[in-house]
Amino acid sequence: ETDLDLGHYERFIDENLTKLHNVTTGQIYGSVIEQERRGAYLGGTVQVIPHITNEIKDRIKQVALASAADVCIIEVGGTVGDIESLPFLEAIRQFKHDVGDDHVMYVHLTLVPHLGAPDELKTKPTQHSVRELRAIGISPDAIICRAEFPLTQDIKEKIALFCDVKRSAVVQSRDAQSIYQVPLNLEAEGLAELVCEKFKFIDRQLDLEDWRSMVRRIARPKEAVRVALVGKYVELKDAYISINEALYHAGVAQNTAVEIMRIDSETLEERGLEVLDDVHGVLVAPGFGARGIKGKLAAIRHAREAGVPFLGICYGMQLACVEFARNVCGLENAHTREVEPETPHPVIDFMENQRNLQVMGGTMRLGAYPCTLVPGSLAQRMYGRTEISERHRHRFEFNNAYTEAFERKGMVFSGHYRAADLVEIIELPSHPWFVGTQAHPEFKSRPTRPSPLYAGFIEACTAYAQRRRAGSELTRERSA
Repeated sequence: ETDLDLGHYERFIDENLTKLHNVTTGQIYGSVIEQERRGAYLGGTVQVIPHITNEIKDRIKQVALASAADVCIIEVGGTVGDIESLPFLEAIRQFKHDVGDDHVMYVHLTLVPHLGAPDELKTKPTQHSVRELRAIGISPDAIICRAEFPLTQDIKEKIALFCDVKRSAVVQSRDAQSIYQVPLNLEAEGLAELVCEKFKFIDRQLDLEDWRSMVRRIARPKEAVRVALVGKYVELKDAYISINEALYHAGVAQNTAVEIMRIDSETLEERGLEVLDDVHGVLVAPGFGARGIKGKLAAIRHAREAGVPFLGICYGMQLACVEFARNVCGLENAHTREVEPETPHPVIDFMENQRNLQVMGGTMRLGAYPCTLVPGSLAQRMYGRTEISERHRHRFEFNNAYTEAFERKGMVFSGHYRAADLVEIIELPSHPWFVGTQAHPEFKSRPTRPSPLYAGFIEACTAYAQRRRAGSELTRERSA
């Protein structure tokens, strides 16, 4: 688990980040206390300065050296003045002293609110925020102003004067239709030139044409599909954000606008399946536990029987196996041990190394694992190769004791982790497009390089929508 911003950084800079890239207060204090217990400080008094601040700086250096990056972007969360962020800000202040002024650039992000009654933008919050920051010992080199409306030249001059930065260092970041428009807006404002000037970078070669093309496709799609995202955390806007973005990436690549209908699996149990009548694809989201499971199983059965494109992610794949076991294989009361430990048919079971764990925290199967795809399978055709790698986060797996029973009824296990004989991808060749994966391919999806599984899913949704439209038009012609 990590801050949602980390996913946005991955998508925008196209880098796969690790646990080293997310530093929390708990990690820092835990490490310092552990070192003190080991005697690393030789019995000295442990203090915020220098021990906590040094640990923060060491974490930053560790990431920079490990990645051999030209530039490290360090985001300090929170608001200037918050007690929680003070050690981090002090560490950042010291960093310039440690590595030199030419190697550190402070960029301060502020809000310039718009007051409706007088119809004006107010700069006071920015001025006060910078004053607080300078009191800590940090003077920003550039100020990015989040605003609903454009900043006038007078406002920029005012901020530059009272915050002691160059006029060109006051950069506006207006609200945009798409978050992927923001880098282009910041480029137009000259932010990258400021960075290059500060760090003395020369011969900057920049080609944003692929990104501009992507943004144009977002603004002018040629097709539109509606996808049902069935989960139990849908009331939280930020839940499933990586899935949302992966669907958008796949849609943009195919000039298709993707409308996501977030459907609470619990309410689906009560309302019935009519809400799925107008969708062009069903995606059952990951999750844990028994709550909402009946709604998810009903959505999976509907997609399978009605020929609606289906994608099951992690728990969604596991429940697709449960539904198939019950309604196709005839295994009455088949279930996952996560929900029903005493089920007579545990088609989803604990992995062997998970059975006797007493402490659950941090023990799931996490991170990227290789997967071998069956040649000629739908999954292999989508990926275009037989060896892939995707990220994971789970504790349960398909029970291989049921492989033969499933295969007799037409299911294909098209992806495997060979080292532990784990099923990674399932599919139904008799269905227009029915795929489940134990992985989280959305974690590797990028704006200009969508996940192959999500791209295939949206392509199938588009084809399904076109078939439905053609059928509706034919019906109208016959009626006329």
